[in-house]
Amino acid sequence: MPLTVTDILSIARKLVDICLVWAIFYFILKNIRNNVKLSLIFKGVAFIIILKVVSKICGFTTIGVLLEYIIMWGPLALIIVFQPEIRTILEQLGRTQLLGRHKTLTVDEREHLVYQIIQSLEYLRKQRIGALIVLERDVSLSDYIGKAKKLYADLSSDLLISIFFPNNPLHDGGVIIQGDRVTCAGAVFPTSSSSKINRHLGTRHRAALGIAEETDCISIVVSEETGRLSIAVKGELFYNLSMDDVRIMLIDELRPKQDLDYDEDEIDEEEIYEENN
Repeated sequence: MPLTVTDILSIARKLVDICLVWAIFYFILKNIRNNVKLSLIFKGVAFIIILKVVSKICGFTTIGVLLEYIIMWGPLALIIVFQPEIRTILEQLGRTQLLGRHKTLTVDEREHLVYQIIQSLEYLRKQRIGALIVLERDVSLSDYIGKAKKLYADLSSDLLISIFFPNNPLHDGGVIIQGDRVTCAGAVFPTSSSSKINRHLGTRHRAALGIAEETDCISIVVSEETGRLSIAVKGELFYNLSMDDVRIMLIDELRPKQDLDYDEDEIDEEEIYEENN
């Protein structure tokens, strides 16, 4: 029996419906991975659900009843307790670029970017000049750019050094780099309240970790007191790094995801080849 126009439209609607559901799940999971606070909430909810299933299978009546109350009132409790985090997460979803990073850098552009940053860091750490450099990736930093001093200048080590030079009005803020251009200076970021961060570290380090907890950016910090270098990425702060450590981390983090997948496939193929021979 041949398909009618109604049947074709019905099949098309179902396909579009399935694609939209998968797109929503992908978007949610992608943001869970990029946001530390959201991932912690997701893990907590998943743990409670798994525990409920286990208690039902094993016949644990008491814990099952308690978990039922938790599941019943849990959403309301999450909204009340995690209200600031939920607001931040919703703001982040609004800032996320659906099509990924605004510009995919070529190999030469990435090398130029890393070289200029390393050159500036070398000078800043030797002179004990404090600095905070933030590299935007998939999650947009437009909210912070809008409140900062716009530059839209080509990236160079001299420009970064001059921005953070003492007595410069923009010295205390952060620099945001989009692609291979310095978008703004004097940006103010939320400070982290994490208990894991060393209490001796100052506002710059807490701001670097704070923005790295809320977005997928790369934050580079030069300590004004010690000249030590730190990088905050994926909600973690890597403190007291060498210049080689910073260079390697920047190169790895700035590489496109398809290149990372390709390299992993190459490594797997090499391991298989070595095992067979």
